[in-house]
Amino acid sequence: MAGKKKPTPIPLQSLDALFGTTSEEQAGIQQIALDNLHPFSNHPFKVLDDDKMAELSESVRTHGVLVPGIVRVKDTGGYEIIAGHRRKRACEIAGLKTMPVIIKDLTDDESTVIMVDSNIQREELLISEKAFAYKMKYDALKRQGKRSDLTSCQVGKKLAAEEVSQNTGDSTRQILRYIHLTELIPEMLCLADNKKIPFNTAVELSYLKLEEQKLLLQYMNNHAMVPSMKQAQELKQMSKEQTLTYLEIDQICMKEKTEKFQVKIPAKKLKQYFPETYTKNQMEEIIFMLLESWVEREGKNE
Repeated sequence: MAGKKKPTPIPLQSLDALFGTTSEEQAGIQQIALDNLHPFSNHPFKVLDDDKMAELSESVRTHGVLVPGIVRVKDTGGYEIIAGHRRKRACEIAGLKTMPVIIKDLTDDESTVIMVDSNIQREELLISEKAFAYKMKYDALKRQGKRSDLTSCQVGKKLAAEEVSQNTGDSTRQILRYIHLTELIPEMLCLADNKKIPFNTAVELSYLKLEEQKLLLQYMNNHAMVPSMKQAQELKQMSKEQTLTYLEIDQICMKEKTEKFQVKIPAKKLKQYFPETYTKNQMEEIIFMLLESWVEREGKNE
């Protein structure tokens, strides 16, 4: 990334300001060779060659890039893309050699905030994309140390999350839950992306230690199962108290499975079929004997 300069308060900008569509910014648009445009470090948003990319590349081929990208100079040469990764790819597919961009002088944290804000409104973002994007912006605001409205109020955990939540549709609490998902091992996060682990369950599992997550993943693969919300909460609680082992994971996951197959018959209802002197064990013995006779009879009737 480009060299760091003295941080300044990060303003929350409108999308017009982010993309440089004001008359003042239009004068600063330059055509830069695609080979000199490099992706943002740890860019959390995927650039896919899907149907939407095909539409974008066709638009670029026909009309050109209508909204310039935003870049900054890299110390190692060329430019780092802050906003415009999909537009660059569309230009490549369309066969263009350059892309219009606005070159800005920005710190790492300023660049991160703009990068996240310019992408977070996209439809159909993966859980992992939102999780890492929110974390990057959250960390940038925490490092910056002040609210982005230029007041002198220090940014705390909740206040930083409030800043991140602006214009996202996610609450402060939900922002923090997304951020905690970055604690999941990649395989677990992939299952959440593919909706094989529900979001709320994935959040609970993100509190497990990394080695515990690996053991749980092994257990899930061995038994072709996904923990329920209740199981995830029990695993999280036990992880707080001690380090989870494979055996303990099995006990928690099998416990609920066993409980699901329990049949409870009220004692009052049972006693009407037995003498008052019969004990619980005697009742169970008679019940199982009758069940065995029933199974044998049903088998002969097949």
